[in-house]
Amino acid sequence: MQAVKMYTTAVCPYCVRAKQILKAKGVDQIEEIRIDINPDARLHMMEITGRRSVPQIFIGDTHVGGCDDLMALDERSGLMPLLEAA
Repeated sequence: MQAVKMYTTAVCPYCVRAKQILKAKGVDQIEEIRIDINPDARLHMMEITGRRSVPQIFIGDTHVGGCDDLMALDERSGLMPLLEAA
């Protein structure tokens, strides 16, 4: 399974929902980068994604986007192939 990295904050309901979706798909490890306690991480996230909101989710090297983007990817049956890509 591909590595999953997620930029998050402590009080983000969308971050919680995205983690629930990923865990339901069999992801057992998510690298969380807390931008609320690390301002440099926030700046880096904004540079690489062009977005300010969390979560920002990466599966392998692919930037999926936020929680809505993750749900849309799953609805299009694209989430599992991305997670399982070699």
